[in-house]
Amino acid sequence: MKAILHTQYGPPDLLQLKEMDKPAPKNNEVLISIHATSVSTGDCNIRNFTFVTKSMLPFAKLMFGIGKPWKARVLGTELAGEVERAGKDVTRFKAGDRVVASTGMAGGGHAQYACLPESGAVVIKPDSLSWEEAVAIPFGANAALYFLRDLGKIRAGQELVIIGASGAIGSAGVQLATQFGATVTAVCSGANAELVKSLGADKVIDYTREDFTKNGNTYDLIFDVVGGTTFDRCRNSLKPNGVFLQNIMELTDIGRVLWTSIASGKKIKGGVAINNLKRMSFIAELATAGKLRPVIDRSYPLEQTAEAFKYVEQGHKKGNVVITVSHS
Repeated sequence: MKAILHTQYGPPDLLQLKEMDKPAPKNNEVLISIHATSVSTGDCNIRNFTFVTKSMLPFAKLMFGIGKPWKARVLGTELAGEVERAGKDVTRFKAGDRVVASTGMAGGGHAQYACLPESGAVVIKPDSLSWEEAVAIPFGANAALYFLRDLGKIRAGQELVIIGASGAIGSAGVQLATQFGATVTAVCSGANAELVKSLGADKVIDYTREDFTKNGNTYDLIFDVVGGTTFDRCRNSLKPNGVFLQNIMELTDIGRVLWTSIASGKKIKGGVAINNLKRMSFIAELATAGKLRPVIDRSYPLEQTAEAFKYVEQGHKKGNVVITVSHS
């Protein structure tokens, strides 16, 4: 099979298109013929720590490799494709099933085939979505769901700010918050205002023209997707028991999370959104019902994955960047 191999840190051009052995599923795994995958900020962090803060960089390198990756790997945290073969112990899927999956830090999506355990974040693809549309949902929706529902305990009637509302996580967050009945203020560039309005945002603030922390309004939740502000700057914009949800964290922020949980009504919460079957199933149900729609900025063929990384790492994409995988 063809696959994009990550063997060393550095610019995206170091990624290599290689011929590899087609994997064989274990007894509890399914072999998936991949038709679409994506390049996410998660992939960029594993490839070259593009969106990792300086204080967290040493820990990231300990996890993935100090001078170079501990092992050559295929990146790609999401995939959509067809089950070609199922291991003998698999009961949830059969050959021919069309699925969408989140692989997390294990990767494997940037290839023509991948094997995944049936107990993983693998679900039947919504029929209404193409391969590309289906794969454009899990990364952003999983992270947004984790922060808003699981950490923020969002509920109807609350007021919420999403900073970085037009990216993969932000665009999913706007839609999810709307489904939960919150009033959403989206912070993004003016060029993306119409997009986030179409996703359900009640108000849009162009960060190049206005600082929302100075408008005198207060909010139940402030979700900073892109590291655009700090808890200290937002403290006066939070209601007495408000929560600052922080996606990109410095080492010092970890201690502050613990301190505010004890000493303050206003809290900082952060963490790592690792997808699981339960969360993935919920996301698929929303997508099937038309309550969560994909946002795709650009699409590239597998052979141009390096170009996709270059575009994502500019930090200005709208929604998701998709990779199409040919089997010709």
